[in-house]
Amino acid sequence: MNNKIVLYILGKVMMFLALFMLVPFLVAVIYGEKAGVYFLLTAIASLMIGFALSWKKPKDKRFYAREGFVVVSLSWIMISIVGAIPFVVSGEIPNMVDAVFEIVSGFTTTGASILTRVEDLSKCMLMWRSFSHWIGGMGVIVFIMAIIPMAGGSNMHLLRAESSGSNVGKLVPKMKQTAIILYGIYMALTVIMFIALHISGMPVFENLCHTFGTAGTGGFGVVSDSIGSCTNAQQWIITIFMFIFGVNFSFYYLIIFRKIGQALKMEEVRWYFVAYISAVILVVWNVVEVVGNMGDAIRHSAFQVASLMTTTGYSTIDYEVWPSFAKGILLLVMFVGGCAGSTAGGIKISRFVIGFKALAKEVKKLIHPQRVKITKMDGKAISDDTTRMVSIYFLVYIAIYVFSFIIVSIDNFDFETNFTAVAATLNNIGPGFGEVGPTDCFNIFSPISKIVLTIDMLIGRLEIFPMLLLFMPSTWKNK
Repeated sequence: MNNKIVLYILGKVMMFLALFMLVPFLVAVIYGEKAGVYFLLTAIASLMIGFALSWKKPKDKRFYAREGFVVVSLSWIMISIVGAIPFVVSGEIPNMVDAVFEIVSGFTTTGASILTRVEDLSKCMLMWRSFSHWIGGMGVIVFIMAIIPMAGGSNMHLLRAESSGSNVGKLVPKMKQTAIILYGIYMALTVIMFIALHISGMPVFENLCHTFGTAGTGGFGVVSDSIGSCTNAQQWIITIFMFIFGVNFSFYYLIIFRKIGQALKMEEVRWYFVAYISAVILVVWNVVEVVGNMGDAIRHSAFQVASLMTTTGYSTIDYEVWPSFAKGILLLVMFVGGCAGSTAGGIKISRFVIGFKALAKEVKKLIHPQRVKITKMDGKAISDDTTRMVSIYFLVYIAIYVFSFIIVSIDNFDFETNFTAVAATLNNIGPGFGEVGPTDCFNIFSPISKIVLTIDMLIGRLEIFPMLLLFMPSTWKNK
């Protein structure tokens, strides 16, 4: 383990966290809120610590996959603890466990909250919650890679450790250029959405919070009814952009650079469209009588499917009152999630596609043992290593889910509440069903359960393995 390069990068993360905290501080200045001073003081402390860790670049710049996983995991833990400090010292969320839960929910773009009344927070705190979605949506390390060089060609280890999906690669030969392209697309879509909501008449503060929450597919709102009080036009805008941010960003890169043929070959994106449209049609069919008319049924169904499938977690209506069939569809898309390489959470469409292709291959092999068949995705052969990692991912995912469910169940809430609480956090969704539905919060759980669910959010955002490696003794050996 190259400890010096790890500490160096952690220092850079702390310095950029200090820069990010200036956003809520400026909001506090604009609205004359005293709570802003806590962001300024935390930013200064973060900057000093970051400078102390990174003022001298290590001579040994060796950087491998192990260092990449460790840096990303420790970075997310570190920014979560530091990011919670303004909540605690201001007294707006005085309990440290609750404050860490809230900000981890923000950075991991989960959107689960312990707050019973969101409106009680100051505007700078509301901005920090929503802005944390935007920071975490594409990734802290990816942002730093786009600004400064990190460790030469080994930057790929950082990108793979922080990015979502079964396989992440370069868009262009140099990793820094890849990071710049990813964040360029991310920023451009964010600006376009802000303009669209501005044209619709949404006030600037609410617009920024909702744009950050949608871009990061996070879902923190500024009022307790989430998006319910927005106009129909604004709800449709948010629906469209939730869906857009759930698409693999490589698809947009190929479209922008006129590689339409390659873009159309992306099976994951095609299945993403199919899954979304199919789910919306089924939900509309089931809820039209409950909602009242076809127009509203389509609007609410399109919104809720997009919200839960992309793991954003916004809501326009209390879907808890919908029929069981519609709720079943919503629960299903919660697990499926969006595309790899997007800001969405969940298991990801790509893993399901690879899993089903591997299953089909094995079934055919039973019938024709001597037949050699190459499984392909996007016109390229799927390696055995990729298939193996997808299988292991599903196995570990189930193990973590079961363990978390058992611990949370000690609080003695009903099955639906416990089951979907774990689903909502491990898949980075936000709301679930039962007592953690769209009109409820996670404050009902004990501190132990909140800690477990907080860890689930981090595990879900980092795709399990980076967090697990922290607990393996071999990770920390120097050889």
